Amino acid sequence: MDNIAKASLLLILIFAAAVAAAAPAVARLQTCKPSGKIKGKTPPPGQCNTENDSDCCKDGKLYMTYKCSPPVSGSTGAVLTLNSFEKNGDGGAPSECDNKYHSDNTPVVALSTGWYSGGRRCHNNITISGNGRSVAAMVVDECDSTMGCDDDHDYQPPCPNNIVDASKAVWKALGVPESDWGQMDITWLQTCKPSGKIKGKTPPPGQCNTENDSDCCKDGKLYTTYKCSPPVSGSTGAVLTLNSFEKNGDGGAPSECDNKYHSDNTPVVALSTGWYSGGRRCHNNITISGNGRSVAAMVVDECDSTMGCDDDHDYQPPCPNNIVDASKAVWKALGVPESDWGQMDITWSE
Repeated sequence: MDNIAKASLLLILIFAAAVAAAAPAVARLQTCKPSGKIKGKTPPPGQCNTENDSDCCKDGKLYMTYKCSPPVSGSTGAVLTLNSFEKNGDGGAPSECDNKYHSDNTPVVALSTGWYSGGRRCHNNITISGNGRSVAAMVVDECDSTMGCDDDHDYQPPCPNNIVDASKAVWKALGVPESDWGQMDITWLQTCKPSGKIKGKTPPPGQCNTENDSDCCKDGKLYTTYKCSPPVSGSTGAVLTLNSFEKNGDGGAPSECDNKYHSDNTPVVALSTGWYSGGRRCHNNITISGNGRSVAAMVVDECDSTMGCDDDHDYQPPCPNNIVDASKAVWKALGVPESDWGQMDITWSE
């Protein structure tokens, strides 16, 4: 083989190796793939409400379904669509969050299935930005990305996975001319406000495990609860805390994800309720960065931000909404001296 041929072969091998090395990175970026397809069928007469130019399923057409939505960041790109949440409107049935209808004059939205997150964002406000303006709107419903083309869905196709389906009040507040209502590129961000308060009560003797300096509820003290957590970005700020996931540890019951206990020597974590997302991150690895180091840890449990101060929660307060509650193995891997274990500012990524 002459020198030119050898050089050409070497370039081909280098290119192939580069492609192979890049392939996993590309795969990681494709975080939200279709979950399946639905074949459309012609709606029975009068069974598809076309208000607000709503689509009706077309016979034989294949529609993509999704169980996920694009990652939520500080400013999440989406498509704003128009919907009526009133009785007999094109939204169909009452809203999922409260089983009620809502006036077109109220700024409310439905979110695609992944963002709706099993109702975790119900009655939270999100801030929608578009057309040079912003408006706060309450999440009251799901725009179903997993099913469609049937009576339950008004014979409309599955919702795309990047939709904020909004009432007329939202479009008005954004100053969009009515002739242009229908679809518009927007960004939205999650505003995470407290969902309520719990009054503490003194634990029965021996009923609050104080391992790892865990807090016990104080009688009469009001503790804030949250159904949400701050938006997840490529590098999400959080507070790292210390927990034992072992039997008889201060974590209490077995982990939510698998109903098992986990050794203190295994890098595992619990996430605040909003980040735990109804178990959607169960057994996923997250990368935790702090103290100049990083470590991968598996999500096995929820740090409950919605309830506390009872037997089910070991008479400990509700978890703040920005917590990564980690085993000793995580703290060791980050090189933190044991005398400093307890709380530390970190970032984490999926």
